Amino acid sequence: MGRFAPSPTGPLHAGSLLAALGSLLHARAQGGLWHLRIDDIDPPRAVQGSVAAIQASLEAHALRFDGDIQYQSDHSYRYAQALQRLEAQGDLFHCTCTRAMLGAAGNCQKSCAQKKFAASEATCLRVKVPLNTVITLEDAFLGPQNWHLGQQLSNFVVRRRDGLYAYQLAAAVDDAAPAATQVIRGRDLLDSTPRQIFLQRRLGLPSPEYGHLPVLTDQHGAKLSKQQGASAVNNHQPLHNLRTALKDLGQPDPPAKLKDPVSLLAWSQSKWDPLRVPR
Repeated sequence: MGRFAPSPTGPLHAGSLLAALGSLLHARAQGGLWHLRIDDIDPPRAVQGSVAAIQASLEAHALRFDGDIQYQSDHSYRYAQALQRLEAQGDLFHCTCTRAMLGAAGNCQKSCAQKKFAASEATCLRVKVPLNTVITLEDAFLGPQNWHLGQQLSNFVVRRRDGLYAYQLAAAVDDAAPAATQVIRGRDLLDSTPRQIFLQRRLGLPSPEYGHLPVLTDQHGAKLSKQQGASAVNNHQPLHNLRTALKDLGQPDPPAKLKDPVSLLAWSQSKWDPLRVPR
């Protein structure tokens, strides 16, 4: 079972459409379901009307999800339980470091783990990653991956200073749920995967299959993103958009006779080949 998990920070752009299409085809080609989850754990970044806009774009492109929409904001109890378990295991520490004090990967380089802070102090919660921690995985498109997590991405945040749950924790917990046995997403999130697998192991949760798709960039080489003002997909030209996304995914070009998104997707599903996805 696959999932598409956009944040409600704006409409879909070409990059997020590519991620949605790739995750859907990978799930459907294996006879699996495909769910829509809205990752709305960061209310300050939410843009009103985004969920409706995302749904409208998915429908216009015949990217139909199974079941009801899931919202991460409904899962706070899961994240609280996860933090309680990590705390009981001695896996967490409070940190007051500012961004300027952190390492290049956002890790705490001070002695916060050995300090005690007053309850009134604003702190984030970080997870302790032993220095010798290595995470290995088989990416569906990129092949074997080895991450020296303790050296590269140690002591990452699981609860923010403002009290909101961090993405790494929320995604790790939700992607271990029965409704997501495969996580197909953009390559910009590749370095999140070893962190999430680490959390899943510490929490005694299963890890899904992971696969990371190519990321589209603008004319300056920067990743297309809502934060950078990427244009919304044009819902009035779904065939053009889907054909372009399939090309970016390295998949065969559907026959010209296919004139509607449903038949185009059905044909592409039957031809889906993970080995053709560009590395």
